[in-house]
Amino acid sequence: MSIGHILVVDDEPDIRALVSEILEDEGYTVAAAADATQAQAALHLRCPDLILLDIWLPDMDGISLLRRWHEAGSIGCPIIMMSGHGTVETAVEATRLGAYDFIEKPISLDKLLLSVEHALENQRLKRENEGLKRKTPDSAELIGTSPFMQGLREQARRLAGHDAWVLIMGEPGTGKQTLARHIHLHSARRHFPFVDVGGSGVSARQNAAVELFGSEQEGRIRYGLLEQANGGTLFISEAADMDAQTQMQLLSALESQSLLRVGGSEPVQVDVRVIAATRKDLEAEVRAGRFREDLFYHLSVVPVRIAPLRDHPEDIPLLLDHYLDHAHKIENLPKRQLTIGARNLLRGYTWPGNVRELKNLVQRLLILGQGESIDEHEVQLALGAGREAASAPAIHPTPGFEGEIVPLNLEQPLREARDEFERRYLEAQLKACDGSMTELARRTGMERTNLYRKLRALGIHGEK
Repeated sequence: MSIGHILVVDDEPDIRALVSEILEDEGYTVAAAADATQAQAALHLRCPDLILLDIWLPDMDGISLLRRWHEAGSIGCPIIMMSGHGTVETAVEATRLGAYDFIEKPISLDKLLLSVEHALENQRLKRENEGLKRKTPDSAELIGTSPFMQGLREQARRLAGHDAWVLIMGEPGTGKQTLARHIHLHSARRHFPFVDVGGSGVSARQNAAVELFGSEQEGRIRYGLLEQANGGTLFISEAADMDAQTQMQLLSALESQSLLRVGGSEPVQVDVRVIAATRKDLEAEVRAGRFREDLFYHLSVVPVRIAPLRDHPEDIPLLLDHYLDHAHKIENLPKRQLTIGARNLLRGYTWPGNVRELKNLVQRLLILGQGESIDEHEVQLALGAGREAASAPAIHPTPGFEGEIVPLNLEQPLREARDEFERRYLEAQLKACDGSMTELARRTGMERTNLYRKLRALGIHGEK
């Protein structure tokens, strides 16, 4: 299997042939172009993982071509410039336009291979960081020691060693994406993208085809999710949400491993592994005529069912410890511990929202609670708040609210939830102190200068 697709753009046949041969020996697939026109044609055929671009080309110089790509925003891969006549000004301009590196001719093959390796690794890290910003799951760990989880890990290990399509079934919140990501990260495709199509890419929306298959318009290329996943894994997080037209187009693309961009005329080759997930009974959807039977059989080459958390409650303590530790270390939330009573209560809880509900509960306890320990009473209040949070209006606590959990809209980002809680907490404390900043500082345990700064940041006007 290829470890990356590279486009080599150089007008010298000997250099194109030599560089292509070296890269292919290293395990890359290579497309070659002698000028800007051929380079554009190659980009229409396949989105590369990296481009090697010569400065001197017969129809358009490399800097002008790089500038065109930069202004169009159509290239999402690293570009390494090559030149035997480069100047400092040229190198600076190439860097300003987004080039990753600048290599002088005659080319040192060792330096070239090292630069290619570093550029691809940098691109991989960039994708991971973008994933974190989009709040992708914090890990792909399959946590638990129950017989079920041990069996699931073993099944995931076997699936990672093959390229078969997988259909993951389970209730909402059971960790279907975590399992899919785990399989991908332990497979031969782990160095390539894991692309989550999600509801936005498969729902019956006007631009669903563009999101999945990309588009070509006035010479500009938009690479869709299928091309972005090229070489890696395409994860369809809710297969049952696909409309009939998207099902048909996706089936055709996945069967032929090629697609036609919206507005395009030439098929584009893709190499992706498909892992799909569903909370619904797809066989019932097929019988009801809402899901294509042929697509169902393609997706369900290997079906995997994830049991709800209530069926393996022995894993609850490990999951609680994991998310308590993660929230403290990664999200910088306070470090708190559950009492034995609280743990017993949570182990006996039915968890209708499964692992996702457990993770949200931990965040709620750390954001809204105080003190080093989390007792049974606080957990009961938090569970009640969680059931009401989605529909509850903003509640301004009264002066005697001490020790209570304040319901919040937990669908909002963490920072906004924290700011909302701090604002309501300080407003209530300020009211209880009759506006006394001295008493407020004592009650909150904050130094007065920091307290004034916090009040101003939150838009609270207190008396001095």
